Amino acid sequence: MTTIRLDGQSLTRGQLVAVAQGAKVALDPEALQAVARAADFLAEQVRREEPIYGVSTGFGSNADKLLGAHPLRDELPGAAPSGRSLHEELQRNLIVTHAVCVGEPMAADVVRAMLCIRLNTLLKGHSGIRVQTLEAMAAMLNAGIVPVVPQLGSVGASGDLAPLSHLAIVLLGGGEAFFEGRRMPGAEALRRAGLEPVSLSYKEGLALNNGTAQMLAMGVLALHRLELMLDTADLAAAMTIDAFAGRLGAFAEEVHALRPHPGQVQVAANLRRLLSGSTLADIPYHLVPKFRPWLPSSWDTEESRGLRFDIGWDWVPADQRHGREKFYQRFLPFRGGKKHQPQDSYSLRCIPQVHGAVRDAAAQAARVLDIELNAVTDNPLVFPDKADAAHVEEQVISAGHFHGMPLALALSYLKAAIPTLASISERRLNKLVDPATNDGLPAFLIGNEDGTESGHMIVQYTAAAIVNDLASRAHPASVYSVPTSANAEDHVSMGANEARHVLAMVEDLGKVLALELYTAAQALDLRRDMINAARALARRADAQALAAKVQGGPEPDAPLRARFLAEVEELRAQLAAADAFHPGTAVARAHARIREAVPFLDRDRALDGEVATMVQLVASGALLEALAG
Repeated sequence: MTTIRLDGQSLTRGQLVAVAQGAKVALDPEALQAVARAADFLAEQVRREEPIYGVSTGFGSNADKLLGAHPLRDELPGAAPSGRSLHEELQRNLIVTHAVCVGEPMAADVVRAMLCIRLNTLLKGHSGIRVQTLEAMAAMLNAGIVPVVPQLGSVGASGDLAPLSHLAIVLLGGGEAFFEGRRMPGAEALRRAGLEPVSLSYKEGLALNNGTAQMLAMGVLALHRLELMLDTADLAAAMTIDAFAGRLGAFAEEVHALRPHPGQVQVAANLRRLLSGSTLADIPYHLVPKFRPWLPSSWDTEESRGLRFDIGWDWVPADQRHGREKFYQRFLPFRGGKKHQPQDSYSLRCIPQVHGAVRDAAAQAARVLDIELNAVTDNPLVFPDKADAAHVEEQVISAGHFHGMPLALALSYLKAAIPTLASISERRLNKLVDPATNDGLPAFLIGNEDGTESGHMIVQYTAAAIVNDLASRAHPASVYSVPTSANAEDHVSMGANEARHVLAMVEDLGKVLALELYTAAQALDLRRDMINAARALARRADAQALAAKVQGGPEPDAPLRARFLAEVEELRAQLAAADAFHPGTAVARAHARIREAVPFLDRDRALDGEVATMVQLVASGALLEALAG
């Protein structure tokens, strides 16, 4: 199994994800030397009786209380010395009283990521923790002990105090943990793993629970999953474009060079790649038939009678072409499934602008998270090597690195972006099932020849419900500060709530994208099969047979009948000369992977299991893996 070396300087998001998923960690020896220097420095300052926040004073609103040399009750007449260390008691009490989160436990990958982040930041050597305490923490992580950390309780300053206390309390032999698949007391988990509880020294409790590890862990894992969803969204959009036989000009490289937002340029390039090789995109209008309900008289061969649809066009008479003569020199006068207009709707045409903006939001979050991964986020900060310090306050400096606002605002940006991506996906899905907008496909993507079938109707309902839920959760938590610690901590970030929301919302975004892909695959089958049914008819029959599929043509004895048949013959010839119509190469691979798991919906059946399968295909990344061929 992979081992990630932590040095406080070089932890990456990819490495953190690896640890979250089970990789072990090793502590860099050189970094441990810096850790030891800071711990020795603090011990010396305590010996000199220097007043230091969180070491020889209380915390938060108790910062004005200096620790004595011994407990006050030791001074009672006749009292025997208790032997209690107030410095050790201060640190232990900080952990045990701050572990007060509520709710369901965080997922194991989140907790493992939190432990890794905490180790890495403490290895910077500015926190005062001892080497042996870090080694004990790394041993707990490597042994597979996962502290039980309930989800609710952090306000994001002073960092994630409460959840980090749930991490640390297991190190002390308290709290609860998961080990080898079972939930048990923390002391029992340590014993089963062959580990001993830790007694905390100067500032170690504060070092362990003062920081941004929860919001950072959740943010990194959310971004890791969102990056998968960004590529999946582009794939879903490409499949929908092919299902619409859409127009590719809006994605041209020269177009996006004029407004070069990085995400927008990338999405346009992705769409061009995914749709490369498509003979459905940019197909001439007149070659695309519209859906008509199947009837026993619709088809003339045994094979074609197995189709679940009929097809047709409307002929545009010559006297309705005035002012459009040039158009009809290029396109034949038949209205089928594609509207005679030069642009698609916004949910198709503006995919680069919308998907790209979400990518840019993710890039901003990545920038912030990458900095935070190798930052010191506890307080106070210890500078043992500051040679010109006149007094201890210049070497142990109280600051605000625990404040989560940099992360909170970046995550607020993502919270606003996620429903945007889900919303445009749902709009595309809706266009596919609505006969008023799906460019000649059947209503709800089902033949429904007997009027008894609903097809993909309710798939859109589910997507709409998720989009509404995402939108209602998108309001930024970071704009609401609720002061804590008797107003000593009078402005907080709420970044942990922000990160928790984003992590859950990314999962729900994946469900919307899965529903679009489920629907787009059905629509793509219908579009491809309808056009290829027209091609097959054109190859085996004459213009008279194809004319039977065209409405609005002149009667057999009418003056324009010959012109009509000549134009039908031209349509027949173009269809017959064409190769079989197909989607882009990458889209076809993804479509084939879907069809391995979920068959075409030829008649109504229970869809819940298929939807669950699609959700898993998206969440696992299996569809994206299929693109490699």
